[in-house]
Parts: sequence; C-alpha cells; structure tokens
Amino acid sequence: MQHNSRPVISNQPGPHQDLSRRVSRALTHPLRKPIAEHTQHSFALAAEWLADRQAPLILDSGCGVGVSTRQLAAQFPAHAVIGVDRSEDRLGRDHGTLPDNALLVRADLVDFWRLAYQAGWAPEYHFLLYPNPYPKAGHLKMRWHGHAVLPTLLALGGRLELRSNWSLYVEEFALAVAQVTGQQAAVTEIAPKDDYLTPFEAKYARSGQALWRLCVDLERT
Repeated sequence: MQHNSRPVISNQPGPHQDLSRRVSRALTHPLRKPIAEHTQHSFALAAEWLADRQAPLILDSGCGVGVSTRQLAAQFPAHAVIGVDRSEDRLGRDHGTLPDNALLVRADLVDFWRLAYQAGWAPEYHFLLYPNPYPKAGHLKMRWHGHAVLPTLLALGGRLELRSNWSLYVEEFALAVAQVTGQQAAVTEIAPKDDYLTPFEAKYARSGQALWRLCVDLERT
C-alpha cells in the first residue's frame, strides 16, 4: 500500500443539519429488513466458536483484511476477538497466521449486529476502525451514525472505539451517541507512530493526516 493518501474532501462545512432527525428516526422506527441467510449462517458459526471459548468478547467491525483482528488478539490474549467484514476478497488476503483466539467472519454488519443483539452478546470492547466516511452530504444515511442500525450498534454496549481520518465523521458520531445515550464520548487526536492497527491507519499517518479517536463506555441495554 502506497503511503501517499489524500485527505477526505466533503461538501459539508460542519455537522450535517439532518443528523439529529436521522437519529430520531432510527430511534422511533427500528430497522425491520429481513436478515440475509448468509449472515445468519456466518453468525451461527461465530456463535458456536465463541461459546467454545468462554472468554470476554472483542468485536472488530469492518475489519478489512484482518490485520487489526490479529493485532487485537495479540494485545488481548485472554479475549475472543471476532473480526467481521463483508468482503470475501479482503478477508482472504494473507496477513499471517490467525491467532487461536481470533476469528474472521464474512457477514453484513447491519445484520450481524442485529443478530448479536438478539443473541445477548455483550462485547467488552467494540472497534470501528476507519469506516468508509461517505463524505458527500447526500450520503449521511450511509454513515454508521446516520444509519437506522445505530441504536442496535450502541445497545450492544462495551467500550466502543471509533477511529477515522475525518474529524467531522468523529464529531457527528459523538453527537449521535449523545442523542441516543446521553453520554459524552471522549474525542482525541492520536499519533500511533509505528504501532498501527490497520493498513489504512499506517497509510493515513505516513501521509501526514490527522487521526482521530472516539471512545465511550456504553451500557448493554
């Protein structure tokens, strides 16, 4: 992966004017679309794997090629780390042996989170590392904080950590968290140096971009 990376460019000057309305709609109109069969199957396999381990759960949602899942499994050897991504191609790339306490799952995150909530999962940590920013103003509903699944994502609980190279994404996410839970998330700029969790984190940092982290401790509801 080359180091030169362009910063996020958006036609939004600040937090989206429709953010609060989108979040309110997500709270009053729960997502009801049918869950895809392939994600049901993937979740069943993941649930079986997790039950065999009897260990605290870490979710690495949108794990891409799984580098972050491997890193987190090494950092938290007493935890069970599940990385979820929708791309079979990304998950299939060779980035070394997968630790025994890690699992990579191909699934749609919207459906996977809903199944996890229904099954009573309560991750101790939940990572959202460099999600697609969808920077066009018209794409607000495609950002996680503008999506109808947001209440379910937050209801899973645990220590949620979001990282992004777009400060506005993190700012909007914090506003959405406050609206749903009443909690103020901590937002900081980070400088990982050579301790990168994902290839994108390395690429953005080496390109001189600012990196942002949001952390919030959420109750399982």
